[in-house]
Amino acid sequence: MPKTIPIQAMTPETKCSFCTRSICCTYITQQIDTPRSMEDFDHLLWQLAHANIQAYKDDEGWFLLINNRCTHLQPGGGCGIYDDRPAVCRRYSNDFCEYDQAAEEGFELFFDGYEALLGYCKKRFKTWDKRDRE
Repeated sequence: MPKTIPIQAMTPETKCSFCTRSICCTYITQQIDTPRSMEDFDHLLWQLAHANIQAYKDDEGWFLLINNRCTHLQPGGGCGIYDDRPAVCRRYSNDFCEYDQAAEEGFELFFDGYEALLGYCKKRFKTWDKRDRE
């Protein structure tokens, strides 16, 4: 008779073990003030000129998305400092996370880099190319 392997139930405690990409540990977000003026958008453009920086707007506001994996993320996806992890990690709820739905699906606006934001700025501000130049 073949041996049956019990199927593990997915619960909040076991959900992370089902996630093979550990997406939540490969970026951080930082909420920023809502950009309104050309100066605000010019500053955001400068931020997106840096490697691995993106920006998005969702129903909670504007955010910088910093794509940079946690240095404690192990090759198999586990946390190398799990018992001693920071409070932010301890408070993180996986009730509804990237395993359930890609975060991008909730973005109202998304800028994957400098060029994408520049195009948006030129459409939003008709005088973008004439902004303060020294």
